[in-house]
Amino acid sequence: MTNSNYRQKNEAAWDRMARQQNRLAKPAREKDFVNPLETVDGCGWLGGDIRGKTVLCLAAGGGRQGPIYAAAGAIVTVVDISEEMLNLDRIVADEKHFTIHTIKASMDRLTNIDDRSFDIVIHPVSTCYVHDISAVFGEVARVIRPNGLYVSQHKTPTSLQASLSPSNSQAYELERSYYSDEPLPSPSQPTLIREPGTQEFIHRWEQIVGGICRAGFAVEDLSEPNHGNVSEPLGSFGHRSAFVAPYVRIKARRLGESVPSKIVLS
Repeated sequence: MTNSNYRQKNEAAWDRMARQQNRLAKPAREKDFVNPLETVDGCGWLGGDIRGKTVLCLAAGGGRQGPIYAAAGAIVTVVDISEEMLNLDRIVADEKHFTIHTIKASMDRLTNIDDRSFDIVIHPVSTCYVHDISAVFGEVARVIRPNGLYVSQHKTPTSLQASLSPSNSQAYELERSYYSDEPLPSPSQPTLIREPGTQEFIHRWEQIVGGICRAGFAVEDLSEPNHGNVSEPLGSFGHRSAFVAPYVRIKARRLGESVPSKIVLS
């Protein structure tokens, strides 16, 4: 599958999910704006005050991330591959009288963004939709300022390897090679682990954590959001998450003064 093919497939899938009001395309609720920074920064990694900071919400359309950071006083730009997801941000921004800049682009091709444009880059779960995540981290390193903060969340390799439902032994089994470079097959049934119609890739820890470091960042902290509950039914998101951590969140700081060159697209 070519690069353009998987990008087009993911763009179409997220456009469709936005139109269908999928759970991941639900705009922020009123209660999310009561204490906006607490809503999006439960770890306290952003220091308690982002007023006046330039924030890039990367691959983060959907009417939630951008508006909440804007409510916290940040100067917000949202990038997403889906125009329909970006439109949700525009709708919420209009309703709340926020100014949010939106850019339609793939997370690994930020060619319309200048070097050193942002103090903070917020990157929700999405790197699984890109084949080469080193290109993503290189672009983030380029557009963030020295000493800038990069907060990203990823699907863990094991979660993308493991079965969605338990076997007869009531265990979740590894079905995919850790070193697979091939796109994952689409799930046969709706699931909270995998998004319908998307094309995903497994990324190893050396590609995720090592890739962030090699791009010029120092990892300052790492957390694994706990969604597990062994008392929930077998095969449910909560039960599976008790055995297979679905996500990892990483806090990284941009080092040095050098800025990587823009990626040359083939």
